[in-house]
Amino acid sequence: MAVSLKKGQKVSLTKSNGGKLINVMVGLGWHPADKSQDDVGFFGRLFGRGTQDIDCDASVFLCQGGKFVNNKDLVYFGNLMHNSGAVKHMGDNLTGEGEGDDEQIFVNLNKIPAQYDKLIFVVNIYKAVDRKQHFGMIKDAFIRMVDTDTHEELCRFNLSEDYTDMLSMVVGEIYRYGDDWKFNAIGSGTKDTGLDDLAKRFR
Repeated sequence: MAVSLKKGQKVSLTKSNGGKLINVMVGLGWHPADKSQDDVGFFGRLFGRGTQDIDCDASVFLCQGGKFVNNKDLVYFGNLMHNSGAVKHMGDNLTGEGEGDDEQIFVNLNKIPAQYDKLIFVVNIYKAVDRKQHFGMIKDAFIRMVDTDTHEELCRFNLSEDYTDMLSMVVGEIYRYGDDWKFNAIGSGTKDTGLDDLAKRFR
């Protein structure tokens, strides 16, 4: 059974039988929250338009010494594969519609070069300021870790706080702990308008 994490909780990334985990899928999901009926208006109620599309983008910063030092170490919809081959982004979901993961990132922990000690997972809203959108308009956001060799969900972190006015989110991080890897559930909202601002936060 998957471990349900709370904000700030850390867990070792191992197989359920205690063996060494190698291949992990990081799934991130969200849904647009229903608008109030007053906001939707008569025609919106008539035609069922109670939500609006929100384009959230999941990305990973690969860090050395805990810091993001090279732009090539950002994996996102514009750079789907890290040059080490250790991290692969499966592409962009433009709306948040549908059940399950909205975006998936595959990580081979054995392939991560020794100089990298932390992978930071973030989600930002594309053109949030122009579209007047924020994470208060998102519901049911989560991040989960799946052992891709067994398809078993190892842990899940549901982001249940009120993120009104937040434009980006630092969801969690995978980091080295001795010879092993751990996951830290962060769930911190920020007002960073995009990846450039987030990159400054981690440099």
